[in-house]
Amino acid sequence: MRNWIDRALEPFAPGMVARRVGARMMIQAYEAANPSRLHKAKGETRSADMALQVAGKPLREQARWLDENHDLVTGLLDRLDERVIGAHGIGIEPLPLDKNGKRHRALASRIKARWAAWSLAPETSGELTRPQMERLVARSWLRDGEMLAQKIRGRVPNYRYLTETPFALELLEADYLPFDFDHPERGIYQGIERNEWRRVRAYHVYKQHPGDRRGFSLSTKRVPAENMIHLAHRKRIGQSRGVSILHAVLTRLADLKEYEESERVAARIAASMTMFIKKGEPHMYGEGGESGGTSGAGQRMPDGGRTIPVGPGMMFDGLMPGEDVGTIESNRPSALLEGFRGAMVRAVGAGTRVGYSTVARDYNGTYSAQRQELVEAQLGYEVLQNDFIDGWSRPVYRDWLRMEITTGGIELPDDLDPDTLYNAFYLAPVMPWIDPSKEAKAWRELVESGFADEAEVARARGRNPDELKASREDEVRINREKGLVFSSDAFHEHYGGQANAEDRQRRRDRRAAADAADGEGDTD
Repeated sequence: MRNWIDRALEPFAPGMVARRVGARMMIQAYEAANPSRLHKAKGETRSADMALQVAGKPLREQARWLDENHDLVTGLLDRLDERVIGAHGIGIEPLPLDKNGKRHRALASRIKARWAAWSLAPETSGELTRPQMERLVARSWLRDGEMLAQKIRGRVPNYRYLTETPFALELLEADYLPFDFDHPERGIYQGIERNEWRRVRAYHVYKQHPGDRRGFSLSTKRVPAENMIHLAHRKRIGQSRGVSILHAVLTRLADLKEYEESERVAARIAASMTMFIKKGEPHMYGEGGESGGTSGAGQRMPDGGRTIPVGPGMMFDGLMPGEDVGTIESNRPSALLEGFRGAMVRAVGAGTRVGYSTVARDYNGTYSAQRQELVEAQLGYEVLQNDFIDGWSRPVYRDWLRMEITTGGIELPDDLDPDTLYNAFYLAPVMPWIDPSKEAKAWRELVESGFADEAEVARARGRNPDELKASREDEVRINREKGLVFSSDAFHEHYGGQANAEDRQRRRDRRAAADAADGEGDTD
């Protein structure tokens, strides 16, 4: 196990030689750690920040280019928007409690109304509603790896709030936070200023987007950490900046795009080829290569060749002596294309927390197989949902509510338990039902057996339980006023008013008569 270096050092540093030999034996004990011709054993020794110092910007730019030019990536990110954020954004159900531990419904209703009003124009430009803003934020976060938002609160020079609440968000792409802004003596690395415990103190961001190219100097400004939201997709401990969710599949996606383009070009070329004319023997032609036979059909070209118009159902009898017509067989598009592409898309889904069927839009399979895939994919969506809620939705909601209370938009009642003021249930998109009848039957059995409640069922359908209950109350009240009775309203069957007593008695009499008739028949 010793080499010539070990033998040379052994008389002077035997301890070091022993450590060298021990380390070599440990490496050899793990086959995967031993580089070979077939196994290159590549490794990453840099810190998380140093690895992204070089790769962060190129990864972000490649992901954006694919989002703009590759339909597969556009569809993948669209589906992540739908599954993580949804059409209505992350719903928030306030849950403040009174001093008796019961939900304070009056305060919750007031918070909900004010939140809905602010959601119409939550960001500084006024171009986006809250659901639109959250979808763009989530797309930038997952595609670019990170995004930022500066909190605008109180009086700000030259700015007018678009809602009654003096609180808004200025959305910033990841480009505003420079990778190369380092001042180690001030604790600044990659534009983020930290203390000795790595707690963020401030962000140093560009005043304008560096990609605008409008002739301005790239000056920065310091934004305290309490005024900034930094939503980052991190993969390692101690990682300051985020990395694109596509980072592990970028090469595969680029190769797949080029392969599909090559197949399409080959198929177009093959489709353009119709036939060829095989000439006769050389002695059948005179000087200049022209045949001595009939001129044949077609148009004579200046160089001595000819063109033959081709049309559907045509008949051609203008071949010259010794000529024959042949067709070009094409194997494009390749019969292996679909299987190869499916395997590549499956690998892309595995590397991005997205199910294969979702990326490929291929929903063939049994109910059990589809549900199994949907359940497994939903687990990945829920991880991203919780990350988004923790990094974005909860901070935004709490800062907004704090500003509402500070400015008097919401008055706190005397019987409120102050420790529960910021309690809320965050409603993200739920797993869709594949077979509604089976899903509904399962939920009904859980509720009837006491293992679930009505609120849980409503949330599983993406509904706010209070809003659903209020809607049902209005619906039932209007139906009763108009004399409409449906099977969903059991009140009329068991606890109906006096006006329905005679009708119920007639139904009981008819049932009794029918039972008596059945009994007489059995006796006979």
